[in-house]
Amino acid sequence: MLKDEYYVIGVMSGTSLDGLDLVYAQFKRGSKWIFNIIHAETVSYNGFWIETLKGLVDKTTAELEAIDDNYTLFLAKKIQGFIKKHGITNLDAICSHGHTALHEPEKQFTYQIGNRAIISKLLNRKVVCDFRVQDVELGGQGAPLVPIGDKLLFSEYDFCLNLGGFSNISLDFEDKRIAYDICPVNIVLNCYINRLGFDYDDQGKKASMGSINKDLLVLLNQLEFYRLPPPKSLGLEWVKSNIFPLIEKYGMEVQDILHTFCEHIAIQLSKEINKKNNASVLVTGGGVYNTYLMERLQLYSTNKITVPDKTLIEFKEALIFAFLGVLKLRNEVNCLKSVTGALKNHSSGVIFYP
Repeated sequence: MLKDEYYVIGVMSGTSLDGLDLVYAQFKRGSKWIFNIIHAETVSYNGFWIETLKGLVDKTTAELEAIDDNYTLFLAKKIQGFIKKHGITNLDAICSHGHTALHEPEKQFTYQIGNRAIISKLLNRKVVCDFRVQDVELGGQGAPLVPIGDKLLFSEYDFCLNLGGFSNISLDFEDKRIAYDICPVNIVLNCYINRLGFDYDDQGKKASMGSINKDLLVLLNQLEFYRLPPPKSLGLEWVKSNIFPLIEKYGMEVQDILHTFCEHIAIQLSKEINKKNNASVLVTGGGVYNTYLMERLQLYSTNKITVPDKTLIEFKEALIFAFLGVLKLRNEVNCLKSVTGALKNHSSGVIFYP
């Protein structure tokens, strides 16, 4: 018999390399699913892991395997520390996204490190993980996976917009949920602010001091990806092939790059959220702390933008991966073909037992 209440830990590591997000949450099923975030924290990556994770796309298969082993041990240690710190005893499962090493769905391939079976034995807990592989095998993009959580946990909003390493959006369209990546965000902004010795552009102050390069802006907005219909998703490989070469061609100062790219982001985001009138938009992810970017987005937007409390801003994705794990435990659909383009709706992920 299925339970109506679950206590799980959600674990998420995003492409922006902000750190490892951990959430201990309660989910209850009534007329609709409700959630409660009990504990949440981000474990920052040290220099070794930032450099290692940043360079995954350039590694050989053998190197990736070794990194995967090491990262799985690292994950287990950090999750165990989170459990101990908060005295967590009531726990149905740990639901982990891992960290994306390679994502090339057009080649029917995706690889997230940190999803080794040994993680369950190291933690002596049930672990639900590796959520993307099955969808790619079914012909899907394997991303984004958050929309089922948006649909079931945040149905009061017309658009759920996330600003992380990449921006993605989910919405109901013609009686089905659709979602797709829009454009790079922090994966580009952080890369360039790093040149000035900062981890991120605090409130977008450096970007606000820059000047726009109109020629670069035009070329960025003309990239073919933006004309493709959903489902579609982005990865670091695409950024390295399409974004960085364009920017580097101009030899610009960092603040001008940030200024121009923020304008590009705001234009691309507003094109999506303006497709419906009088709509409500929930915006989460680290990008909302870039005040300058949010001001530009609000300028272009014709709809109401809602930024929730700090916990939901930072931990919504980890919360939803916890929820995906709950749905997998119930063998219920947690991956929508209307979102990823897979052959069918399915319950994705692998369950490991200690």
